[in-house]
Amino acid sequence: MGRHKSKPASGRNTRLADQIQKDLAILIQRELDVSRAGLITLTGVELSADYAHAKVYFTVMGAEPDAALAALREKAGWLHSLLFKMLHIHTVPTLHFHHDDQLARGLALSQLIDQANAPQGGAVRAAEPDEPDEQP
Repeated sequence: MGRHKSKPASGRNTRLADQIQKDLAILIQRELDVSRAGLITLTGVELSADYAHAKVYFTVMGAEPDAALAALREKAGWLHSLLFKMLHIHTVPTLHFHHDDQLARGLALSQLIDQANAPQGGAVRAAEPDEPDEQP
């Protein structure tokens, strides 16, 4: 999911990033306390060319992004070891978690657009066409 990259990823890189995202989503749901970290959703994974590092982007509901980030960083080593057992590949990347604020920015822009398009209180409204007069 090369959403933050300028250079396109290779096919293997993309497939591996997608698999890491799927497996991590399962592990995070199972290993992290929702009451502390909130409901975490992974939005993307970017792999380095040598597969040594993975940027994992997430959003969170029910907690502050900083609290979720702290919980993810605390469990990063454990998640890495579990991921190693699931993937069966030679190099499992080091996980680097980043809060993805694109959704929040999109919602803010959508609200601004809605405000700009909303009718103003003192604005003149377009006249509606008159109904035809009834002839007796």
